[in-house]
Amino acid sequence: MPASSSEFTRREILRGMAAGASLLVTSGCKQAPADTTVIPSSASPATPAVLEDIAYNLLAHEPERATNLGVDAGEHAGLRAALEDQSPAGQQAYAATLRADLERIRSLDVSGLDADTRTSFEVVGSAYATALDGFALPYGDVAVGSWRNAPYVVIQNVGTYLDVPRFMDSVHPLREPPDAEAYLARVEALDKTLDGEIERMRAATDIGVTAPDFLLDKAIAQLERTRDDAASGALLLPQLRDNLAEANLSADWVERVAPVVQGPVAEALSRQLDELRRQRSKATADPGMWARPHGEQWYAWALRASTTTTLSPDEVHGRGLEELEALHARMDPILREIGYTEGTVGARMQALSQDPRYKFAEGDPGRAEIMAFIAERIEWITAQMPRAFNTLVDPNLEVRRLPLAEEPGAPGAYGGAGSKDGSIPGRMWINLRTTDLHRKYDLPDLAFHETIPGHVWEGEYSNRLPLVRSVLAFNAFSEGWALYGEQLADELGAYDQFEVGRLGYLQSLAFRACRMVVDTGLHHKRWSRSQAVEFFVERNGSKRQEVESEVDRYCSWPGQACGYKVGHSEIVRQRARAQDELGSRFDLKAFNDAVILGGNAPLDVLANNVERYIASGG
Repeated sequence: MPASSSEFTRREILRGMAAGASLLVTSGCKQAPADTTVIPSSASPATPAVLEDIAYNLLAHEPERATNLGVDAGEHAGLRAALEDQSPAGQQAYAATLRADLERIRSLDVSGLDADTRTSFEVVGSAYATALDGFALPYGDVAVGSWRNAPYVVIQNVGTYLDVPRFMDSVHPLREPPDAEAYLARVEALDKTLDGEIERMRAATDIGVTAPDFLLDKAIAQLERTRDDAASGALLLPQLRDNLAEANLSADWVERVAPVVQGPVAEALSRQLDELRRQRSKATADPGMWARPHGEQWYAWALRASTTTTLSPDEVHGRGLEELEALHARMDPILREIGYTEGTVGARMQALSQDPRYKFAEGDPGRAEIMAFIAERIEWITAQMPRAFNTLVDPNLEVRRLPLAEEPGAPGAYGGAGSKDGSIPGRMWINLRTTDLHRKYDLPDLAFHETIPGHVWEGEYSNRLPLVRSVLAFNAFSEGWALYGEQLADELGAYDQFEVGRLGYLQSLAFRACRMVVDTGLHHKRWSRSQAVEFFVERNGSKRQEVESEVDRYCSWPGQACGYKVGHSEIVRQRARAQDELGSRFDLKAFNDAVILGGNAPLDVLANNVERYIASGG
């Protein structure tokens, strides 16, 4: 969010912000510090300070994440004026930094460190090794310690055209004039960032890598809207004006930002549109990675990155089918109890979804009803947390509607933690393009997943760990924990007076089991898009409108959908193991603390944390 007038010149402010932050270039983009990284000898001791240094080496390449965490301050304040360098050279520099720091930590002596700090070094090593394997692939967008690995640099749910407007509207701070200067610097760098993506888009197109035609149709429509909003002044500027007013900063900043948005940014968006249309002319309807060059290799890596396991596509597919059958066996008696006795579980859940008792009103009245419904469930679950944890947090949390331009290609909701310094709240983003996306029996579970005890709750604990642990996240743990949070809500009584709500919870777990089947079906077993949609609708009773967007998401984020249930099943397996070994000494609150205080980690590191908990006697 942009600016306001100040007694300093823009150059003076930016020079002050950049003091101590290495290699901030005038475009506002960070350059990789790879060639300046010192690799200690094998005799060098590992220390927490090394972890801090490694974290800022990473954030130099992804300065938006520094802002998200609230650590773009002091000697690192220059990060607030920068955007990630999305060009091929920028991504190569990022990989070089990871490679240097991975060599660095592998050379360190960690024997004298406490278990938690050793774990942090293990986590960094795992994340960096996996990311470097991704950077070695001939195309795609690698999420370093995050969840959105994508073979397509720009598509319906991937790209700067989506990420930066939302980030600038809701995350970039606007409290004083230097924040506004940093906002302007970021907007001025935005056309270069978009053009960096175009270089990678063109390179992929030239080797035959194009997204499925149905994804490109969505992306083109969304990008046209974003380009038109930029050209007309509807992109960034209205929210900027509101944010400036709220901060009592001068509206003059809008006049400085407007020509950049309406000129260079709109023009760069038009260039991206041209490339998407070129891709569309070459595209087919084949949805899976099997149809792309090097697709089998790419999918194997994406599946490993998502699950933090070495499970093969066939193993994931088989597990999904087994878990789906077990969950449906739990749903069947509940359906019979409420009068739904005929047909498959999927068919009966389809019938339940049309029951008017569980629908929200249409339009804005229904949207308001949904927001109030979520708020009530969050209030209830928050009060239950002392029954499930010894160590409690008090999340800074808000629920917001997704930006309208993002809703067509987005899932029903998503959420995440706030900043490390607490200045940016954790958020649940809810898709309200139509109230028919949601039902009264499935919305409670969705709220628990995204907020408490799910993503926002877990993030509060991760934010207490060393900075690099707050930066690095693992899909199988993040999503596995959120599903485990759904389970805790059920165990704490969320559905004791609302049995149909338990169906929503079980269908949610079954939905994640379906994801394992569908994702591997699309990318490994050569399923069509319609085959994937029908599996959800017929086998699980999912709402067609919801799963069409879901399936499209799996096409653009291969492997990501498999991490959820793999992670949840592992947490549940570790809990059963602890119960078996500890017997009467097992304590649910102590177990939950052991998992969540150990932080977001690969599943093998999670197992080590549980092992220490068991060894301590519970």
